[in-house]
Amino acid sequence: MPPRISIQPSLKALTGYTPLSNSINTSVRAASSKAGERRKHDPFLMAQARQRKAANVSRQKVLAEERESSLGDPVKSQPTPFILEMTAIQTDSNISSSLADDLNYYLKSNELDAALAFAKDLAEPLQNPDRNIADPQAERERMEKHNQQHKNAQEAISRIVNLNNGNTKDRVRLNITKCIETFGRHYTDSTLPPKPPGVTHPSGPVHPERAPRIGPDTGSAEVQAAILTVKIMNLSRHLETANKDKHNKRNLQLLVHKRQKLLQYVRRKERGGPRWQHLMETLGLSDAAWKGEVAL
Repeated sequence: MPPRISIQPSLKALTGYTPLSNSINTSVRAASSKAGERRKHDPFLMAQARQRKAANVSRQKVLAEERESSLGDPVKSQPTPFILEMTAIQTDSNISSSLADDLNYYLKSNELDAALAFAKDLAEPLQNPDRNIADPQAERERMEKHNQQHKNAQEAISRIVNLNNGNTKDRVRLNITKCIETFGRHYTDSTLPPKPPGVTHPSGPVHPERAPRIGPDTGSAEVQAAILTVKIMNLSRHLETANKDKHNKRNLQLLVHKRQKLLQYVRRKERGGPRWQHLMETLGLSDAAWKGEVAL
């Protein structure tokens, strides 16, 4: 097979032809480089450039501050009644009288009173059925002793279940229970109107009705977002005094981003309806909690 010979370089060498576009580009680059060198050595132009840069930087800073102030804080919540109650349970060493019914170990006041009354009746001393040989004084003494023992047991139980004697874990557990009771769909389905219906086509599929809910709702996105808010409040309060705790700072970032995803999901599924508005207003969250990029 004969060798291939390139003809174009040889013709360029013979004719000395160079494309016009290359020469134009070269001259433009040379002119621009000369102008740049001239600007670098001109003090007036350099001062003008510095002024323009400083004005742009200051304006960008002002705009960034305005955007952040309009969105709000992605971590902290506004002091709504629900948030104030959560904060009082977490931070106060002594629970106020308005929260005196909140007991430890998932107990309710009415349940505890009923259990104590049943225990008192169960341990009450029996009377002699033959009243002719009965000793009223001995029966009265046994009843007084029983009442005193019941009073001592009631005082001991009340101290055990009192939230003032619990730790931070017990307080967080009570707050989680309140989140389930407040935002669970077993409660909000009867108090909040349904979300706006979507547009359905007549030829679309017909879905069967859902079975009625059994027990409290602990897994909906609203409940999980409220529980994450309680944990975020606890961690942010801890980091105010322990600014070198890098591990918990990382945990706070993870919780905030997880809550952001849940809030975006609720807003998309509820179409900004009453359930979404109730969640944001009760938790006191701003748009910064779900909109844009969260940077801590």
